[in-house]
Amino acid sequence: MIYYIIALVIVVIDQVTKWIIDTSMEIGERIPVIENVFYITSHRNQGAAFGILQGQMWFFYIITTIVIIGIIYYMEKEAKYDWLYGSSLGLILGGAIGNFIDRIFRGEVVDFVDTFIFGYNFAIFNVADVALCVGVALIFIKMIVDERKKKETT
Repeated sequence: MIYYIIALVIVVIDQVTKWIIDTSMEIGERIPVIENVFYITSHRNQGAAFGILQGQMWFFYIITTIVIIGIIYYMEKEAKYDWLYGSSLGLILGGAIGNFIDRIFRGEVVDFVDTFIFGYNFAIFNVADVALCVGVALIFIKMIVDERKKKETT
């Protein structure tokens, strides 16, 4: 149950922050937080990460629906045995639903976190994107830890 609460918290934070950006900033408007490093920039994306597959909403509807069903299946089947796995899936579920809500109701995803890391202008992203990336990273960590444990026992 806690993993669904993680997902819900991500969705709420994601949607509230997107609503604030959508209602208080013009598209393209930029607010410096840390000059030359971090900005709040109102941006819209009709594609996936880094703007790939622009305008292919039907594809995202299908894929996201399949992903959400798969995540819920694994949360019910496997997550109860491993808190790291469950937390990872909760983050991924929250991120997937957060961006899915945008695609359904806005026809595009609201992005606003704009960073320049070591001078590189990274793609503008949002809270749902962060949750997805952290969730996937935690699953990779879990896989590495599980593989090491497996090697130690053999």
